Amino acid sequence: MDLLCLDRKDVNDLLDMDELLEALAAGFKAISRGEAVVPVRNQVTVPDAGYLMVMPAWRPGAMVTVKLITVFDGNHKVGLPSHQGLICAFDPDTGSPLAMMDAAPITALRTAGCAALSVRHLSRENARVLTIIGAGVQGESHLKICSRMRDFEEIRIVSYFHKDAVNLARAHPQARAVESTEEAVQGADVLCLCSASDTPVFEAAWVSPGTHITSVGYAPPGSELPRDIVSRARLFVESRISFEPPPAGCCELTGIDAATGTELGEILQGSSPGRRNDDEITLYKAMGHAIEDLAAANLVYALAKRQGKGSIAKL
Repeated sequence: MDLLCLDRKDVNDLLDMDELLEALAAGFKAISRGEAVVPVRNQVTVPDAGYLMVMPAWRPGAMVTVKLITVFDGNHKVGLPSHQGLICAFDPDTGSPLAMMDAAPITALRTAGCAALSVRHLSRENARVLTIIGAGVQGESHLKICSRMRDFEEIRIVSYFHKDAVNLARAHPQARAVESTEEAVQGADVLCLCSASDTPVFEAAWVSPGTHITSVGYAPPGSELPRDIVSRARLFVESRISFEPPPAGCCELTGIDAATGTELGEILQGSSPGRRNDDEITLYKAMGHAIEDLAAANLVYALAKRQGKGSIAKL
């Protein structure tokens, strides 16, 4: 039995942003139509070290995929990334293993891609100022993808370590590093949170009417989001499972009526409205959904087979 193995370079070379956005949109529509089979994710915790999350998914016409992702925040001490993992793919007719690929680039780009879809469909069309809080992997991915969703004239980047913001700002002609988070948030039309913080990274009072906010951080039981912005904003999610407690959902949304949230798929297929007026604060809170990994992995696999990328392991 042949197993296609795709390393980080293979995956990065194969991921096309426009095709990825289309695949993610199709995945969200499948969720909202009830066509996807996505068991709630579960977690194995290693005390005082980190955790492993297991995220399986399937939808008609696709391979079965499961992502195994670890988050060990202390890895910087030994020169390793905090997030590491694999995505395994299986034939939906026979269950045979088909592929194994590095999950890191898929996680980085699919997460930012989903935030970008929310920017495209929920931010004001005349949005001109983008602020990104966090200059790590997600900050870089959001700058690459979200900056394409509107004609931004100014992109502000702020980070706990200012030098990281300075370095990231060099990647885009409209970007500049800002030392003050308050200065970066005030007047922003789109605010992308890309931190690993377990405490709020801004104050709700700094947010202007009409701002669209994206939050992809996951640090339960804490959050990068102030609780009062969650109560003020109109909520958008990948799936209403987001309102369940972690690890299935988001701690920021626990206790909130799931009926108050709108799925991205509902907007994309036209069954629910997006932004209703220019003063509405909209919030896309991501939990990281297995349908996103399925969408990206199926895209990568198809392109790898077509282009002859990767290596073959014999099972």
